[in-house]
Amino acid sequence: MCCISRKNSHRRAIPSQQGVWLACWQCQPLTTVEPMSKRNQIVLHALVARYGTLALDLDIAHQIGFDGLEASGAKIRAFLDAGFSPQELRRLVGDTFIPGIGFLLDVERYGDARKDLLKDAEALTDLAAAVGARGIQVITGPISLEALDPTSVTRRPDLYRGVVGLPIEEQIDITASGLAAVADIAAQRNLVIYHEALSWTPLNTLDRQLRTIRKAARDNIRLVVDFWHCYTSGDGPEQISRLDKDLIYGVHICDSLPFAGGVPNEPVLRDVETGKGALDLREWVTAVKSTGYDGWWSCELFCNKQHQMNSYEVARDLKTLMQDLVGGP
Repeated sequence: MCCISRKNSHRRAIPSQQGVWLACWQCQPLTTVEPMSKRNQIVLHALVARYGTLALDLDIAHQIGFDGLEASGAKIRAFLDAGFSPQELRRLVGDTFIPGIGFLLDVERYGDARKDLLKDAEALTDLAAAVGARGIQVITGPISLEALDPTSVTRRPDLYRGVVGLPIEEQIDITASGLAAVADIAAQRNLVIYHEALSWTPLNTLDRQLRTIRKAARDNIRLVVDFWHCYTSGDGPEQISRLDKDLIYGVHICDSLPFAGGVPNEPVLRDVETGKGALDLREWVTAVKSTGYDGWWSCELFCNKQHQMNSYEVARDLKTLMQDLVGGP
Protein backbone atom coordinates (compact mmCIF):
# COMPACT_ATOMS: atom_id res chain seq x y z
CA MET A 1 0.00 0.00 0.00
CA CYS A 2 1.24 3.47 -0.84
CA CYS A 3 2.64 5.44 2.08
CA ILE A 4 0.17 8.32 1.73
CA SER A 5 -2.53 6.23 3.39
CA ARG A 6 -0.82 5.32 6.64
CA LYS A 7 2.30 5.80 8.72
CA ASN A 8 5.14 3.66 7.38
CA SER A 9 8.70 2.99 8.40
CA HIS A 10 9.93 3.16 4.80
CA ARG A 11 9.36 6.92 4.50
CA ARG A 12 12.44 9.09 4.58
CA ALA A 13 12.99 12.83 4.33
CA ILE A 14 15.54 14.06 1.82
CA PRO A 15 16.63 17.65 2.45
CA SER A 16 17.13 19.99 -0.47
CA GLN A 17 17.77 23.68 -0.96
CA GLN A 18 14.07 24.20 -1.71
CA GLY A 19 12.69 22.35 1.29
CA VAL A 20 12.17 18.65 1.96
CA TRP A 21 11.36 15.88 -0.49
CA LEU A 22 9.10 13.30 1.12
CA ALA A 23 10.28 10.10 -0.43
CA CYS A 24 9.18 6.50 -0.32
CA TRP A 25 10.77 3.43 -1.87
CA GLN A 26 7.37 1.90 -2.66
CA CYS A 27 5.94 4.84 -4.57
CA GLN A 28 6.81 8.15 -6.16
CA PRO A 29 7.87 11.04 -3.90
CA LEU A 30 5.48 13.76 -2.92
CA THR A 31 6.27 17.16 -4.31
CA THR A 32 8.55 19.58 -2.51
CA VAL A 33 6.74 21.69 0.08
CA GLU A 34 8.35 24.92 1.19
CA PRO A 35 9.16 24.88 4.90
CA MET A 36 6.99 27.24 6.95
CA SER A 37 8.63 29.84 9.15
CA LYS A 38 6.18 29.03 11.95
CA ARG A 39 4.55 25.80 13.05
CA ASN A 40 0.79 25.49 13.61
CA GLN A 41 -0.14 28.69 11.81
CA ILE A 42 -3.57 30.10 12.63
CA VAL A 43 -5.13 31.26 9.37
CA LEU A 44 -8.24 33.34 8.70
CA HIS A 45 -10.77 31.81 6.31
CA ALA A 46 -12.49 34.05 3.76
CA LEU A 47 -15.89 32.76 4.92
CA VAL A 48 -15.57 34.49 8.29
CA ALA A 49 -16.54 37.75 6.55
CA ARG A 50 -18.58 35.87 3.97
CA TYR A 51 -20.12 38.96 2.36
CA GLY A 52 -17.03 41.12 2.59
CA THR A 53 -14.25 41.86 0.12
CA LEU A 54 -10.70 40.64 -0.31
CA ALA A 55 -9.48 43.95 1.11
CA LEU A 56 -11.62 43.40 4.22
CA ASP A 57 -10.34 39.84 4.66
CA LEU A 58 -6.74 41.03 4.46
CA ASP A 59 -7.35 43.84 6.92
CA ILE A 60 -9.03 41.51 9.41
CA ALA A 61 -6.14 39.05 9.12
CA HIS A 62 -3.59 41.78 9.76
CA GLN A 63 -5.47 43.68 12.46
CA ILE A 64 -6.38 40.59 14.50
CA GLY A 65 -2.96 39.02 14.05
CA PHE A 66 -3.65 35.89 12.03
CA ASP A 67 -0.68 34.14 10.44
CA GLY A 68 -2.29 34.24 7.02
CA LEU A 69 -5.45 34.06 4.95
CA GLU A 70 -7.11 31.17 3.14
CA ALA A 71 -8.48 33.36 0.40
CA SER A 72 -11.52 33.27 -1.86
CA GLY A 73 -10.99 32.98 -5.59
CA ALA A 74 -14.32 34.72 -6.14
CA LYS A 75 -13.24 37.72 -4.04
CA ILE A 76 -9.92 37.94 -5.88
CA ARG A 77 -11.73 37.85 -9.22
CA ALA A 78 -14.19 40.52 -8.03
CA PHE A 79 -11.26 42.79 -7.13
CA LEU A 80 -9.79 42.46 -10.62
CA ASP A 81 -13.18 42.72 -12.33
CA ALA A 82 -13.74 46.04 -10.53
CA GLY A 83 -10.90 47.48 -12.59
CA PHE A 84 -7.87 47.01 -10.38
CA SER A 85 -4.65 45.82 -12.03
CA PRO A 86 -2.64 42.70 -11.12
CA GLN A 87 0.03 45.04 -9.76
CA GLU A 88 -2.49 46.73 -7.46
CA LEU A 89 -3.64 43.28 -6.36
CA ARG A 90 -0.10 42.28 -5.36
CA ARG A 91 0.39 45.53 -3.47
CA LEU A 92 -2.85 44.89 -1.58
CA VAL A 93 -1.81 41.35 -0.65
CA GLY A 94 1.76 42.33 0.20
CA ASP A 95 3.61 39.56 2.01
CA THR A 96 0.47 37.94 3.45
CA PHE A 97 0.85 34.17 3.76
CA ILE A 98 -1.85 32.61 1.57
CA PRO A 99 -1.64 28.81 1.76
CA GLY A 100 -4.42 28.41 -0.77
CA ILE A 101 -7.50 29.80 -2.46
CA GLY A 102 -10.84 28.17 -3.04
CA PHE A 103 -12.32 26.62 -4.82
CA LEU A 104 -12.59 24.50 -7.94
CA LEU A 105 -15.98 22.81 -8.16
CA ASP A 106 -16.85 19.33 -9.43
CA VAL A 107 -13.35 17.98 -9.97
CA GLU A 108 -14.86 14.74 -11.28
CA ARG A 109 -16.27 16.39 -14.42
CA TYR A 110 -15.69 14.13 -17.40
CA GLY A 111 -16.74 13.67 -21.02
CA ASP A 112 -17.79 16.94 -22.62
CA ALA A 113 -17.61 18.64 -19.19
CA ARG A 114 -13.88 17.92 -18.78
CA LYS A 115 -12.96 20.84 -21.05
CA ASP A 116 -14.81 23.25 -18.74
CA LEU A 117 -13.08 21.72 -15.71
CA LEU A 118 -9.66 22.38 -17.21
CA LYS A 119 -10.67 25.91 -18.19
CA ASP A 120 -11.83 26.61 -14.64
CA ALA A 121 -8.60 25.11 -13.28
CA GLU A 122 -6.51 27.39 -15.48
CA ALA A 123 -8.48 30.42 -14.28
CA LEU A 124 -8.13 29.51 -10.59
CA THR A 125 -4.41 28.80 -10.85
CA ASP A 126 -4.00 32.19 -12.54
CA LEU A 127 -5.68 33.83 -9.54
CA ALA A 128 -3.56 31.80 -7.12
CA ALA A 129 -0.39 32.92 -8.87
CA ALA A 130 -1.61 36.52 -8.89
CA VAL A 131 -1.76 36.63 -5.08
CA GLY A 132 1.26 34.41 -4.44
CA ALA A 133 -0.80 31.54 -3.03
CA ARG A 134 0.75 28.12 -2.59
CA GLY A 135 -2.22 26.01 -3.61
CA ILE A 136 -5.81 25.71 -4.77
CA GLN A 137 -8.67 23.84 -3.17
CA VAL A 138 -10.57 21.33 -5.29
CA ILE A 139 -13.86 19.77 -4.23
CA THR A 140 -16.08 16.98 -5.44
CA GLY A 141 -19.64 17.37 -6.66
CA PRO A 142 -22.46 17.54 -7.21
CA ILE A 143 -23.38 20.55 -5.07
CA SER A 144 -27.13 19.97 -5.44
CA LEU A 145 -28.66 17.47 -3.01
CA GLU A 146 -31.42 16.92 -5.54
CA ALA A 147 -28.89 15.21 -7.80
CA LEU A 148 -28.70 12.36 -5.29
CA ASP A 149 -32.37 11.50 -5.86
CA PRO A 150 -32.59 8.73 -8.50
CA THR A 151 -35.78 10.25 -9.86
CA SER A 152 -33.90 13.43 -10.77
CA VAL A 153 -32.53 11.63 -13.83
CA THR A 154 -35.93 11.87 -15.50
CA ARG A 155 -37.35 14.87 -13.62
CA ARG A 156 -34.29 17.07 -14.05
CA PRO A 157 -32.25 15.71 -16.95
CA ASP A 158 -30.30 18.99 -17.09
CA LEU A 159 -29.15 18.72 -13.46
CA TYR A 160 -25.43 18.06 -12.98
CA ARG A 161 -25.01 14.66 -11.33
CA GLY A 162 -21.29 13.98 -11.65
CA VAL A 163 -20.50 10.32 -10.92
CA VAL A 164 -23.64 9.69 -8.86
CA GLY A 165 -25.04 6.21 -9.57
CA LEU A 166 -21.89 4.80 -11.16
CA PRO A 167 -20.04 1.80 -9.68
CA ILE A 168 -17.56 2.81 -6.97
CA GLU A 169 -14.45 1.85 -8.95
CA GLU A 170 -15.67 3.87 -11.92
CA GLN A 171 -16.36 6.84 -9.62
CA ILE A 172 -12.79 6.63 -8.33
CA ASP A 173 -11.27 6.25 -11.80
CA ILE A 174 -13.15 9.25 -13.20
CA THR A 175 -12.50 11.49 -10.20
CA ALA A 176 -8.83 10.50 -10.08
CA SER A 177 -8.52 11.38 -13.75
CA GLY A 178 -9.92 14.84 -13.06
CA LEU A 179 -7.63 15.30 -10.06
CA ALA A 180 -4.60 14.31 -12.12
CA ALA A 181 -5.50 16.71 -14.93
CA VAL A 182 -5.94 19.61 -12.51
CA ALA A 183 -2.75 18.68 -10.64
CA ASP A 184 -0.82 18.85 -13.91
CA ILE A 185 -2.12 22.37 -14.56
CA ALA A 186 -1.28 23.43 -10.99
CA ALA A 187 2.20 21.95 -11.25
CA GLN A 188 3.02 24.34 -14.09
CA ARG A 189 2.84 27.12 -11.48
CA ASN A 190 4.42 25.08 -8.66
CA LEU A 191 1.08 24.86 -6.87
CA VAL A 192 -0.35 22.18 -4.63
CA ILE A 193 -3.98 21.13 -5.05
CA TYR A 194 -5.73 20.24 -1.82
CA HIS A 195 -8.67 17.90 -2.14
CA GLU A 196 -11.92 18.03 -0.19
CA ALA A 197 -14.79 15.62 -0.79
CA LEU A 198 -18.15 17.10 0.17
CA SER A 199 -19.87 14.80 2.61
CA TRP A 200 -23.00 14.23 0.52
CA THR A 201 -21.05 13.30 -2.61
CA PRO A 202 -20.13 9.72 -3.56
CA LEU A 203 -16.43 9.66 -2.57
CA ASN A 204 -16.97 11.30 0.80
CA THR A 205 -15.02 9.20 3.31
CA LEU A 206 -11.33 9.54 4.05
CA ASP A 207 -10.74 6.00 2.79
CA ARG A 208 -12.33 6.76 -0.57
CA GLN A 209 -10.46 10.02 -0.84
CA LEU A 210 -7.17 8.22 -0.20
CA ARG A 211 -8.00 5.63 -2.84
CA THR A 212 -8.77 8.40 -5.31
CA ILE A 213 -5.57 10.30 -4.56
CA ARG A 214 -3.50 7.14 -4.95
CA LYS A 215 -5.18 6.47 -8.29
CA ALA A 216 -4.46 10.02 -9.47
CA ALA A 217 -0.75 9.40 -8.83
CA ARG A 218 0.40 13.03 -8.80
CA ASP A 219 2.93 14.28 -6.27
CA ASN A 220 1.33 17.70 -5.75
CA ILE A 221 -2.04 16.43 -4.47
CA ARG A 222 -2.83 16.80 -0.77
CA LEU A 223 -5.84 16.55 1.52
CA VAL A 224 -7.58 19.20 3.60
CA VAL A 225 -9.11 17.78 6.77
CA ASP A 226 -12.48 19.45 7.31
CA PHE A 227 -14.05 18.44 10.62
CA TRP A 228 -17.63 18.94 9.44
CA HIS A 229 -17.28 16.95 6.24
CA CYS A 230 -15.52 14.16 8.13
CA TYR A 231 -18.20 14.09 10.84
CA THR A 232 -21.12 13.98 8.41
CA SER A 233 -19.35 11.33 6.30
CA GLY A 234 -19.05 8.99 9.27
CA ASP A 235 -15.36 9.63 9.95
CA GLY A 236 -14.06 10.87 13.26
CA PRO A 237 -10.91 11.44 15.31
CA GLU A 238 -9.93 7.77 15.12
CA GLN A 239 -9.83 7.77 11.31
CA ILE A 240 -8.05 11.13 11.23
CA SER A 241 -5.35 9.92 13.63
CA ARG A 242 -4.36 7.23 11.12
CA LEU A 243 -3.59 9.71 8.33
CA ASP A 244 -0.06 10.33 7.14
CA LYS A 245 0.83 13.83 8.32
CA ASP A 246 2.62 14.60 5.06
CA LEU A 247 -0.59 14.12 3.09
CA ILE A 248 -2.45 16.73 5.17
CA TYR A 249 -2.10 20.16 3.60
CA GLY A 250 -4.41 22.10 5.93
CA VAL A 251 -7.15 21.73 8.51
CA HIS A 252 -10.59 23.37 8.66
CA ILE A 253 -11.63 23.74 12.30
CA CYS A 254 -15.42 23.93 12.21
CA ASP A 255 -18.45 22.65 14.09
CA SER A 256 -21.82 21.08 13.43
CA LEU A 257 -25.27 20.68 14.85
CA PRO A 258 -26.06 17.06 15.79
CA PHE A 259 -26.31 14.79 12.74
CA ALA A 260 -28.38 11.62 12.98
CA GLY A 261 -27.52 10.23 9.56
CA GLY A 262 -28.89 10.35 6.05
CA VAL A 263 -28.01 13.08 3.57
CA PRO A 264 -26.40 16.02 5.40
CA ASN A 265 -27.91 19.44 4.74
CA GLU A 266 -24.93 21.78 4.97
CA PRO A 267 -26.72 25.15 5.35
CA VAL A 268 -28.74 23.74 8.27
CA LEU A 269 -26.11 21.67 10.06
CA ARG A 270 -23.32 24.24 9.81
CA ASP A 271 -25.41 27.15 11.07
CA VAL A 272 -23.71 27.13 14.47
CA GLU A 273 -20.92 29.04 16.16
CA THR A 274 -17.64 27.15 16.18
CA GLY A 275 -17.17 25.65 19.63
CA LYS A 276 -20.88 25.63 20.45
CA GLY A 277 -21.94 22.64 18.36
CA ALA A 278 -21.90 18.87 18.69
CA LEU A 279 -18.20 18.27 18.06
CA ASP A 280 -15.58 17.91 20.77
CA LEU A 281 -13.14 20.11 18.90
CA ARG A 282 -10.28 19.44 21.30
CA GLU A 283 -10.56 15.71 20.59
CA TRP A 284 -10.56 16.35 16.84
CA VAL A 285 -7.56 18.68 17.01
CA THR A 286 -5.69 16.19 19.20
CA ALA A 287 -6.31 13.50 16.59
CA VAL A 288 -4.77 15.67 13.86
CA LYS A 289 -1.79 16.58 16.02
CA SER A 290 -1.20 12.92 16.92
CA THR A 291 -0.16 12.36 13.29
CA GLY A 292 2.68 14.83 13.73
CA TYR A 293 1.01 17.47 11.57
CA ASP A 294 2.04 21.03 12.44
CA GLY A 295 0.90 23.02 9.41
CA TRP A 296 -1.85 25.63 9.05
CA TRP A 297 -5.30 25.64 10.63
CA SER A 298 -8.19 27.63 9.16
CA CYS A 299 -11.54 28.74 10.63
CA GLU A 300 -14.16 28.00 7.97
CA LEU A 301 -17.49 29.43 9.12
CA PHE A 302 -21.13 28.98 8.04
CA CYS A 303 -22.96 30.54 11.00
CA ASN A 304 -25.59 32.93 9.60
CA LYS A 305 -25.74 35.11 12.72
CA GLN A 306 -21.99 35.57 12.81
CA HIS A 307 -21.96 36.50 9.13
CA GLN A 308 -24.12 39.49 10.09
CA MET A 309 -22.04 40.48 13.10
CA ASN A 310 -18.86 42.55 13.38
CA SER A 311 -16.43 40.39 11.41
CA TYR A 312 -13.42 41.70 13.34
CA GLU A 313 -14.94 40.59 16.64
CA VAL A 314 -15.98 37.22 15.21
CA ALA A 315 -12.47 36.69 13.82
CA ARG A 316 -10.88 37.67 17.13
CA ASP A 317 -12.99 35.11 19.01
CA LEU A 318 -12.18 32.40 16.46
CA LYS A 319 -8.47 33.13 16.68
CA THR A 320 -8.58 32.87 20.48
CA LEU A 321 -10.47 29.58 20.25
CA MET A 322 -8.09 28.10 17.68
CA GLN A 323 -5.01 29.15 19.62
CA ASP A 324 -6.43 27.46 22.70
CA LEU A 325 -7.25 24.28 20.77
CA VAL A 326 -4.08 24.02 18.73
CA GLY A 327 -1.68 25.37 21.32
CA GLY A 328 1.98 25.93 20.66
CA PRO A 329 4.48 23.92 18.65
